[in-house]
Amino acid sequence: MAKKSKKQQQSGGTPATVALSAAGVEFTVHAYDHDPSHPSYGEEAAEAMGVSPDRVFKTLVADVDGNLVVGVVPVAGTLDLKALASAVGGKRAAMADPTLAERTTGYVRGGISPLGQRKRLPTVLDDSALGHATICVSAGRRGLEVELAPGDLAELTGAVSAPIGRG
Repeated sequence: MAKKSKKQQQSGGTPATVALSAAGVEFTVHAYDHDPSHPSYGEEAAEAMGVSPDRVFKTLVADVDGNLVVGVVPVAGTLDLKALASAVGGKRAAMADPTLAERTTGYVRGGISPLGQRKRLPTVLDDSALGHATICVSAGRRGLEVELAPGDLAELTGAVSAPIGRG
């Protein structure tokens, strides 16, 4: 077992890693030095970890008919808002106000994880994730990713799978 630093022992990790540990799910944490000038948090993560961008997923919060919903899509593509709305039985979707997304999830933009959110939101995982043994998502802060099986992510978040990504 890896030895934890004093800070890690005190904090117990991020809410995302705490949730994974509590669930007994197998996962790997990847840390890298975040560059604030990089134009894309997700693409920066893929480059820093040396992982194909189709295996690194970003967590986006959208407003679907007045309700916040999480879409998890590959960093190399974009979120299809119409497909996201359809996946949760809604009609219209727009990206959520960033401040509201941060306040609701408990995470900062660029570090929003689908796991361990302050308020659990309905989640839709792009169906391309299911073609990989493992995927990476934010572990709850910029510069920290967690790698896990997509089925475990779906189970822990209550996610439905649908084609919501455009590449």
